[in-house]
Amino acid sequence: MTRRLLGALVAVAAVVGLVAVGPGAAQAAAPDADPVRAAEYWLADYGIEKAWATTRGAGVKIAVIDTGIGRGPVEFAGAVAGGTDVSGAGSPDGRTPVGAVDKDHGSWVASLAAGRGTGPSAGMIGVAPEAQLLSVSVAFGSSAQRSFADQIAEAIRWSVDNGADVINMSLTTNVPDWPESWDDAFLYAFEHDVVVVVAAGNRGSGTTRVGAPATIPGVLTVGGVDRNGKASVDASTQGITIGVSAPSEELVGVSADATLVSWDGTSGAAPIVAGIAALVRAAHPDLDADNVINRIIKTAQPAAGATDVPDVLYGYGLVDAAAAVTADVPTVTANPMGSLEDWVRLYRRAPVAAPPQEPAAPVEVPPLPEADPATRLASPLLPDRDTVLYGTLPLTLATVAAILVALGVTAAVRRIRLASRAPSR
Repeated sequence: MTRRLLGALVAVAAVVGLVAVGPGAAQAAAPDADPVRAAEYWLADYGIEKAWATTRGAGVKIAVIDTGIGRGPVEFAGAVAGGTDVSGAGSPDGRTPVGAVDKDHGSWVASLAAGRGTGPSAGMIGVAPEAQLLSVSVAFGSSAQRSFADQIAEAIRWSVDNGADVINMSLTTNVPDWPESWDDAFLYAFEHDVVVVVAAGNRGSGTTRVGAPATIPGVLTVGGVDRNGKASVDASTQGITIGVSAPSEELVGVSADATLVSWDGTSGAAPIVAGIAALVRAAHPDLDADNVINRIIKTAQPAAGATDVPDVLYGYGLVDAAAAVTADVPTVTANPMGSLEDWVRLYRRAPVAAPPQEPAAPVEVPPLPEADPATRLASPLLPDRDTVLYGTLPLTLATVAAILVALGVTAAVRRIRLASRAPSR
């Protein structure tokens, strides 16, 4: 994303007029035309002014999840219906710009979506100038006091709960994967019939392929083109999830301090499409989010450089607001950009429910055999019955017999000796 002060552009336009060359017919600004309004070439070239004959977005709310919409610019007078801060660095109403570098980003985005201008035919005007805005301030990098994943999840839920019909997210993570907490947050938006529009990212900022949230099924991802309708080299990227393309070069934006700038990036292409989604919702209040997205992609004009439909650079083509609002488009029963619910079912590990517990059948247990009678414990030094019967008693009898034999032998010996001593006659 790049920006330039619009002062020089306005000065030149005021003198010589401004020629807008886009996918539609080239138109020269009238000599007395407002230079800022004349610089908004996409209003005529992408069918927005024609769509205004049907609707200007009244009754629709666009939530801008970004760095906050400034309070000062007159272009936002009466446009912001509410807001909040989820970063911890802003104000409760989401109107204090946050971030040292990107603090004006949210205001630029909001002015493209639903700026009010400074008069009937003067000043910066958005695609849906009668739509209302919700300012949800988030912070990036070192200015954030909370994790980015948590900020986005809370921002989406707050937007849905506060009546958003369209959510714009001009941000990217530069990686295809997203945290699981986003599954529930984005599903919450889809289940509540909200159109979610996101930027594809920019090669000039290092995004060579789309990253989350542009990779999430069901969102409408927006690529960027130059004034000739050709895919922007630096202010866009590529990816199979791109739905449509819109201008991303030489855009006009209103800063938080009311300064006008010229800037580039799909951060600007996304709110142009978000504004068109608001026009479609206002013109067809009976359509659900899936059919709003379907009308936008089915009425897109083929891009001259596209090789396929959808194409990795252009998606289904260059957005056409007038056709999206007025064309006869058959309805659909599913989001043409995919189903996040199906993706979660396929690629996230589903929680395994415990099998139902059936009552166990009673089991008859046979009675245990009677226990042996308890034996009285005795000292191992005292003889027991077996010891007396088979040990002590035989030993005693043998000993007595031996003693008796010994006594008999002794007596016999004595008698013999006595007999030998008797005197002779």
